[in-house]
Amino acid sequence: MPKTIRIGTRDSELALWQAKTVQSQLEHLGHKTELVPVKSTGDLVLNKPIYELGITGVFTKTLDIAMLNEDIDIAVHSLKDVPTLLPKGIVQAAVLKRGNVKDCLVYKNNEEFLSQRDAVIATGSLRRRAQWLNRYPTHTLVDLRGNVNSRLQKLEDNNWNAAIFAAAGLGRIGLKPEQSFNLDWMLPAPAQGAIMITAPENDEDIRAICAEINHEETEICTTIERKFLNLLEGGCSAPIGALAFIKNEEVHFQGVLLSLDGSKKIEVQRTVPLGKHDELAQFGADFIIERGGKRLMDDLKKSSKDVNIYSTKSLTDDQRQLFHNNVVSESSDFIKISLNRMTPKVLKPMPKNVIITSKNAVEALLMNFASQELQFENIYCVGRRTKRLTERKIGKVTHTENNSKNLAKYLVEHINGTEATYFCSDIRLDELPTILEENNITVNEVTAYETKYDPVKINESVQGVMFYSPSTVQSYKQENLSGNTIAFCIGETTAKEASKHFDDVRIARVPTVESVIELVNENYIK
Repeated sequence: MPKTIRIGTRDSELALWQAKTVQSQLEHLGHKTELVPVKSTGDLVLNKPIYELGITGVFTKTLDIAMLNEDIDIAVHSLKDVPTLLPKGIVQAAVLKRGNVKDCLVYKNNEEFLSQRDAVIATGSLRRRAQWLNRYPTHTLVDLRGNVNSRLQKLEDNNWNAAIFAAAGLGRIGLKPEQSFNLDWMLPAPAQGAIMITAPENDEDIRAICAEINHEETEICTTIERKFLNLLEGGCSAPIGALAFIKNEEVHFQGVLLSLDGSKKIEVQRTVPLGKHDELAQFGADFIIERGGKRLMDDLKKSSKDVNIYSTKSLTDDQRQLFHNNVVSESSDFIKISLNRMTPKVLKPMPKNVIITSKNAVEALLMNFASQELQFENIYCVGRRTKRLTERKIGKVTHTENNSKNLAKYLVEHINGTEATYFCSDIRLDELPTILEENNITVNEVTAYETKYDPVKINESVQGVMFYSPSTVQSYKQENLSGNTIAFCIGETTAKEASKHFDDVRIARVPTVESVIELVNENYIK
């Protein structure tokens, strides 16, 4: 046994506070100690979120190496930062009595943003991000890294409404601002608020000394939480929360797994007598997995891989599940729609023949008029979904085609009369009005909605892009080059526009999102 116990610690203010707490308890028992501060990768790399660093135990690895090199005798960690599987040769030697387990919201100005649609909240934790978005889905979350002091300063320096911290961290170094409160509804990270000591597995004397300051109740609860985390195969890259506590000789447990965007949440709660808690973590993990947790974890694993397909339209969860395992997709709306106001003159006189080529036009009509006001004699549509929505909300559709060009050809032969009203966008590339007018059919165009470009710069890893209209192609081109990218298109009109920019253009069999996904899958099935 060394004469002086060398205590390894990170050199942040909070880490040093924790190490000094361990030092004080050991010295109170008569042991000599020395603090050995070191910098961790997590402290040095501040320009990326923790989950992007690709290092297991980003805040513990440097101390692990120092211990294996015999430069330190023990290491002090925030237990929530420690991987559930420790490196070979290193063991958990003690856990101190737990502090505040809650997350804390530090805000600027006032709390009014909580009831508003738009707000900006800062956090570097996927767990906090997912739980916040689950509760406040319209808020914007921004990344926040660094030690407690630097994060508080960043909150002060930026135009954010608030930032989320661990209440224990703020309290331990006396930095909890007056404008803050604990988030009682947010489930903490497994082992949050607990300080843990690691030691070399083969040093029985050091382990025996550490055992003297171990807090058994905290050890029981944090072990359950960390086992739950391990069984779900999570880490700092998964939005997983867990909390166990002992009250009246019973162990109470709560666990949660969320999707990255917070839209899906699976929870578990269970209480068992103390002494019969060994299977509590297993029960919690099985409960989560059996209720969709496996699919969520599979999605999370996929998200850690490079995106190879990008959709220019936001996809639903059900649609994302249709992709082949080799496909890692991402999506956003490259087109934003704004419905226009229409005056009653549009319906005077009531149009006899009406053309509707998108669901946006249906929604625009219903925003301006009651369905009973829309007494059209003939309604002609493009697309099955537009037809279904039209018949459900307005009235029976006379005829529908897969694309506007085919609909124009049909109308040339079969329209009842020589005039039609076309409810369309301010931006359109279809040939329908041109074909009709060339055949002496008058087209009265009503701009029912406006189309605005909202492109995203996509990563070089993307091999294919899914397009749903000529406008999505044009929006994409405002921020991106085509390169060797494959254009997966919903129909011929979209493909025609894509062919101006892409060498490899592929068209879905039927004009549906699901058919475009099927087209993508064909490229990735080996």
